Amino acid sequence: MRILTVVHQPDAGAGVFGQQARAEGHELVRWVPSNGDSPALEGVDAAMVFGGAMQVDQEHSHPWLRRDKALLRELLARGTPLLGVCLGSQLVAEAAGASPHRSSRPEIGWDEIELTGDGAGDPLLGELAPRFTGFGWHSYEWPLPPDAVALAASDVCLQAFRLAGTPTWGIQFHPEVTREDLWGWLDNWAADEDAVRTGIDPEALRAESESRIAAWNELGRGIAARFLREAEGAQVKQPARPAAQPPTTPG
Repeated sequence: MRILTVVHQPDAGAGVFGQQARAEGHELVRWVPSNGDSPALEGVDAAMVFGGAMQVDQEHSHPWLRRDKALLRELLARGTPLLGVCLGSQLVAEAAGASPHRSSRPEIGWDEIELTGDGAGDPLLGELAPRFTGFGWHSYEWPLPPDAVALAASDVCLQAFRLAGTPTWGIQFHPEVTREDLWGWLDNWAADEDAVRTGIDPEALRAESESRIAAWNELGRGIAARFLREAEGAQVKQPARPAAQPPTTPG
């Protein structure tokens, strides 16, 4: 398959999801929305949309978010299998009709995530039921989009959804993050005002992450493998093309 990866910053890319896709022989096509025009979607079999330090409602300071969102609306219209992670999940939720907003508090670190009944039967996340400890780093959340089902939640907010009857998922946690990228986030802790105001000790978080990251990466590869399997089995619905109109003759 040819898989589009939407990457918003260098240290928040495809991570172990990309590793799994390449190991299975899939082609990855990387697009950074801040760098230029949207890619052509012909021949794209699936898409994965990743995180970033910017927020979903910051189009004034990141105007390229507009073309990012337009591309996601087109992917949804086409029925292209789609998986959004963190900021990516918020962008997918907005494209599907929700209004993401700031959470009651930032959620950074390792927290318990519990699957719903729908989540326990979900082909992407069901193997993680009834609950798991996951890594998150976000200050915004999404309400459930129309025609979506909630798959998982933490004490702070919903953590996963699927658009009913479609191969489209959003997950708020970070199963894709590599050790290298996570260490970079921790090294830049002071640059994230929301992180600083949590009062969390980043070095204590680094120590905890050291003991958890290998198993977490294995869990992430499993999620990626199941998404790729679902994408391979999906029939991509192409949008209806308007019929060509005959030229009009004056008079």
